[in-house]
Amino acid sequence: MTETSLAHFKRHRFPAEIIAHAVWLYYRFPLSFRDIEDLLAERGISVSFQTVSEWAAKFGVKFAHQLRRRSRGHFADKWHLDEMVVTIKGKKYWLWRAVDTNGYVLDALLQSRRNKAAAMRLMRKLLKDQGTAPRVMVTDKLRSYSAAKSQLMPGVEHRSHKGLNNRAENSHLPVRRRERRMMRFKSARQCQRFVSAHGQIANLFLLHRKYLTAADHRQLRAHVISTWREIASSIGA
Repeated sequence: MTETSLAHFKRHRFPAEIIAHAVWLYYRFPLSFRDIEDLLAERGISVSFQTVSEWAAKFGVKFAHQLRRRSRGHFADKWHLDEMVVTIKGKKYWLWRAVDTNGYVLDALLQSRRNKAAAMRLMRKLLKDQGTAPRVMVTDKLRSYSAAKSQLMPGVEHRSHKGLNNRAENSHLPVRRRERRMMRFKSARQCQRFVSAHGQIANLFLLHRKYLTAADHRQLRAHVISTWREIASSIGA
């Protein structure tokens, strides 16, 4: 264990390495807080699932913020936008999501409406965060996208077809799996906080393995893990 790994976050008695590992387990795999408690216990680390929950909520957003800053400007210029329904305490919400053509999550935004105003809010956020407009935008046939795009990005090519948007639809699957594992989201705030962190952390570990040799995959995975540890060690509390 290196000197860096022994660093502590302020006001936390566990080393930063352990906290970062617990947060990584939660956002990287479809595990519950109790699952992570057991995994840590097997390694001789006694920590409650409530503490793991607090770590995930506090540090997940911070790690995601660092990853978002690093990745700005590195996404493809073809964006796929889509929305899925999420039911929270009997109320229907819409989770709007944007990914690039390589499957990297650009952003996810939970909203109570599925209309032009909601589409515009997502697009404004994307333009602000990415700093540039896409070359091509791909959506399903929801007319709200066309109305919002014509006002915010009139010069961008828009392809509206259900069959062209599988990239965005597939990006919803990890969240659906987590939603089932968590027995639904407990609040809109919890849902937004989770998807904001989950998308950026998932981007870091999206390696497109089928295009890599075994040696290249191991090298890239080692680099990704090193990046994660670097980010975790640089976060204060």
